Amino acid sequence: MPPVLREVVALPELGLVIRAAAAHLDRPVRWVAVSELEDPTPFLEGGELLLTTGMRLPEKAAAAAAYVKRLVAADVVGLGFGVGLSHADVPAVLVTAAEKAGLPLLEVPEATPFIALTKAVSRLLAAEEYDEAARGFASQRDLIRAALSSDDGGTAAVVARLAKHVSGFAIVLDPAGHVLHASPASAASRTADLEGEIARLRPRGLLASAVVSGADDYVVIQPLGVRGRARGFLAVGASGPLRANDQAVVNLAVSLLSLSLARAEGRTAAERGVRAAALRLLLDGRAAELPLDALGWTALRGGAVRAIVARPASSDDAMVAGCEDRLAEALPGGAVGAGLLPDDASLVVAVAPAGGALEGAALAADDLELVAAIGVGDGADLDDADALARSLTRARRALAAGGSGVRAYDELGGGLEALLDPAAADAWAAALLAPLDEPGERADLAATLLAWLSRHGQVDAAAADLGVHRHTVRHRLRRAEGLLGRSLDDPGVRAELYLALTRQPS
Repeated sequence: MPPVLREVVALPELGLVIRAAAAHLDRPVRWVAVSELEDPTPFLEGGELLLTTGMRLPEKAAAAAAYVKRLVAADVVGLGFGVGLSHADVPAVLVTAAEKAGLPLLEVPEATPFIALTKAVSRLLAAEEYDEAARGFASQRDLIRAALSSDDGGTAAVVARLAKHVSGFAIVLDPAGHVLHASPASAASRTADLEGEIARLRPRGLLASAVVSGADDYVVIQPLGVRGRARGFLAVGASGPLRANDQAVVNLAVSLLSLSLARAEGRTAAERGVRAAALRLLLDGRAAELPLDALGWTALRGGAVRAIVARPASSDDAMVAGCEDRLAEALPGGAVGAGLLPDDASLVVAVAPAGGALEGAALAADDLELVAAIGVGDGADLDDADALARSLTRARRALAAGGSGVRAYDELGGGLEALLDPAAADAWAAALLAPLDEPGERADLAATLLAWLSRHGQVDAAAADLGVHRHTVRHRLRRAEGLLGRSLDDPGVRAELYLALTRQPS
């Protein structure tokens, strides 16, 4: 905060004497300006202590009042009048006008050069800037100590210290806008006012921020994350715009909280494996056996869900993991895992509440660097293994329909399946394919057959999809043909087999 005029007047070496408006000395002085113009206001920015010797000061009361009025309108904080040159004393008309307008009028003795006032104010400003910088550095050290205070990055401590530093509040929210930490605790109620801005920022990544300014406070919203999409948001509220040092402290808090979130969400290969195994149990209709709350899947309870399948931008491990993370971010509360499908381990599978599945999938699909395409199945009951398997199969069918972005099974119109009784069709499919499941037979016969049919009978393309040699595909097809007792050259048989295979659990 710049020094107030009262501090300047109190400097004994200047010898200033208050001649008018002594009750208005608490305004901050941002600089000292010298002017002998009748209207110096075009050359002022506001907040100046204006100095003059009155060389061109009008002598009439009305003109003096107009002069003072112009200074007040230009936000001049005080007028210093140098005596001993043009005037032996401060003119009475100027004293009267200044007192009436509430503009502090200071007599500057002849022995005090104007440059002395400029230097004095400059020293006070420099001292204040130093103190402000020192306070800022102390606050930054405090935040760093808080971040190092616990294994989880000291998120709660960082938020509490940040709120104290800005004399306001600080809130950390997850990507969906739910409160993770708030200081003071009552600040959590402010999130309703911020929902619109957070929704606007969410798809814009880490380069966008927002300011919400109201009558009582000033709120800055910053995304949190190390790369890619925002892993959360930090909202900081103060009584007014943040000063430069306050903003520096907020920027440091953003970095510390981003690292903390990245560390908390940076799942190891073992953790990914646990989640994938839990998702497999979920798809098998065994949700009752899983600790959904501990897994962060509470949102799956109490309503319909949809299966979702995402194809990463490439099949390397890092890209698959990135696609998995992106889908998990976009589907708050959804169960996400990779490596679950035997015929294509690069696909990422998710189960999410039906109500937000399409919106979350669309949000994930915006990240073209990680996600190539997404298929969304139809609604299913979480405890119905057959319905979940059917939703997963339909999600894969939607994905296979081609194109980038999101494709929902609902958009495919249902086709022939819409005319079939689900139970009867499933029983027919199981009976038709039963020979492929005879004891001693390899479980990949059905997957190979489906890959080959999906590629319109192209062996090389199916082999590439399966990651095996083309001779292996030919051998499996001959074995499947023998077990089924039907010719794969018959287009009717192919159609029946494709329909049956796509009705089976993936």
